[in-house]
Amino acid sequence: MSRPQFDEMHDDRQQVRPHYQGYQRWLAQQAEQAMQARREEAEMIFRRVGITFAVYGAKDEEGAGTERLIPFDLIPRIIPAHEWATMEAGLVQRVTALNRFIYDVYHDQDILRAGLVPAEQVLHNAQFRPEMMGLKVPGDIYSHISGIDIVRAPNAQGEGEYYVLEDNLRVPSGVSYMLEDRKMMMRLFPELFAKNRVAPVAHYPDLLLETLRAMAPAGLSEPRVVVLTPGMYNSAYFEHAFLAQQMGVELVEGQDLFMKDDVIYTRTTRGPRRVDVIYRRVDDDFLDPEAFRPQSTLGCAGLLKAYRAGNVAICNAMGTGVADDKSIYPYVPQMIEFYLGEKPILKNVPTYQCRQAEDLKYTLAHLKDLVVKEVHGAGGYGMLVGPAASQAEIDNFRQALLANPAGYIAQPTLSLSTCPTYVDSGIAPRHIDLRPFVLSGKQVQMVPGGLTRVALQDGSLVVNSSQGGGTKDTWILEADEAQSAKPRAAPVVKTDADMLKALVGGVS
Repeated sequence: MSRPQFDEMHDDRQQVRPHYQGYQRWLAQQAEQAMQARREEAEMIFRRVGITFAVYGAKDEEGAGTERLIPFDLIPRIIPAHEWATMEAGLVQRVTALNRFIYDVYHDQDILRAGLVPAEQVLHNAQFRPEMMGLKVPGDIYSHISGIDIVRAPNAQGEGEYYVLEDNLRVPSGVSYMLEDRKMMMRLFPELFAKNRVAPVAHYPDLLLETLRAMAPAGLSEPRVVVLTPGMYNSAYFEHAFLAQQMGVELVEGQDLFMKDDVIYTRTTRGPRRVDVIYRRVDDDFLDPEAFRPQSTLGCAGLLKAYRAGNVAICNAMGTGVADDKSIYPYVPQMIEFYLGEKPILKNVPTYQCRQAEDLKYTLAHLKDLVVKEVHGAGGYGMLVGPAASQAEIDNFRQALLANPAGYIAQPTLSLSTCPTYVDSGIAPRHIDLRPFVLSGKQVQMVPGGLTRVALQDGSLVVNSSQGGGTKDTWILEADEAQSAKPRAAPVVKTDADMLKALVGGVS
């Protein structure tokens, strides 16, 4: 039996929704050959710039690792201002509570003593870092850059409702594709941005740098910020290099750093330079071979010691992963009420915790209807989409569940909203999600929208780039009244208008 669908552009009578009507009128006037030429131009530019995604385990014909172009779709995902305002408030609320939770876990553990979150699920979690107990971090903030995955699905009334699917708090990726997608749309279709009040995103690197500098040790007027990358073979290396360049800071690897007298330095052609803030894109286990994995060559020996001495800030903080584990996700609504005294604005997806006997029993009996995920899984790996799985895949997952029930959660198979998308056969609906990027420094702020990911295979619900998904530009349509009354959260250095002027003037 087919599930009800919610389409972002069309209602159930196939009428164009109000916030898409201007775009639809423009699209109807475009020749198919012209749009195809734009698709080819976008692909050529992305290849030339090197906007690729390394796929672990994939090999080319010569047995070498492969890098794939992330498919970019020309049809934007459009969200009206009033919907974004509610989503933004929900994101601020959620990330604030998650940061309060992580602080509590490493200090007083009030929520564990209250019994709202089982202590064993936290203290025995693979992402829990005992080394962080009692450590004072700047501003009591742990997740400075959070990527919150949001999906939309029809509710009982058939209306589209937003749900949080996952919280990514360790090293969330994808923001570079959000920025490059906007740049590409403005290059290809500048007239659309002259006709539509699309909220800007180009100032994200400025907000990010502001957030990072705010976490520096006290007393520094010009803190030195670096981006720590595992290196060019990492799947998100393009993003690491891109963000460092956009912020005007150094991109470093572990071998570039060293610790002396509890201070971190980077090696430069002009001699050692002190490092005050590290935006790390390296997992905890590899950050410090003295404290965690001795074989690691990706981090800096003594980093934890300098961190504990308060001489360097690490963003995101070590130990943050304890809150983005999928076994902790079901408790976020309780965290919001416990720490903030508020009802959650954004809903969770109903979740079965397979560590619990009744939930496991239900999951095993309904595998063909559920999505089952590893609690530590990411990138679309280690999961079962029951309605799309073969009997053999279901049987294999059944055995894995029985062998390690605590390692899995299960959720209903949501019918993710669709958005018209260019595919080989023409324009067709494809399932999408949204990853807004939330920055927590002296204040919690974000650029409007985020990265819309799209499952390009017909009927597929897996949007991850590593699984063949693509991306779309995300438009938040600004309301005139809201735009004139609401001040920006921070001074904007780079704007989409500046970018548009540059692109129209021929500057790439």
